[in-house]
Amino acid sequence: MTLEIRIAASTDAEAACTVLRRSIKECCELDHQNDPTILDAWLGNKTPQMVANWFASPTNFSLVAVSEGTVVGVALLTGAGKLALCYLLPEAQGKGAGKALLKRMEEQACDWGVKALQLHSTATGQQFFAQRGYTDAGKVRSPYGVETVLFWKQLDEDATCPNAPKRKRFCNCNTV
Repeated sequence: MTLEIRIAASTDAEAACTVLRRSIKECCELDHQNDPTILDAWLGNKTPQMVANWFASPTNFSLVAVSEGTVVGVALLTGAGKLALCYLLPEAQGKGAGKALLKRMEEQACDWGVKALQLHSTATGQQFFAQRGYTDAGKVRSPYGVETVLFWKQLDEDATCPNAPKRKRFCNCNTV
């Protein structure tokens, strides 16, 4: 599988919306348990126009993963250091697209000077984020009715940010 990670364009919105909707419906059954009320709430803002708006926002950084000309993944980072989206088509899972998207998002967060990245993971995604150094900070109920796990990862002291300025240690000693 050839994989390209690139900045999302407004022309990617429809394909990215398809990724979001299919991933939620097909991969997150453990989370929504096919409850139509939860699915309707979760998918309610996953429209091509809304995705295009997210991509166009100057406070967001959005990426798509493209394989053989098809958008297979989408990720979105807010300027506040929240990974708001990280979804793949079901058939793209386990092939490196998620890792590549996450790595690039962490690099962008470092470039922005973000010291820690946070996200709300579904039960489906918990293991993925835990295996990549994210710390489980407890359960949080989403606005659409799914229990999520708040994860965070310190970036400035991590190999993820090799060019991040190192913290100076404070020394309260007297030098004579």
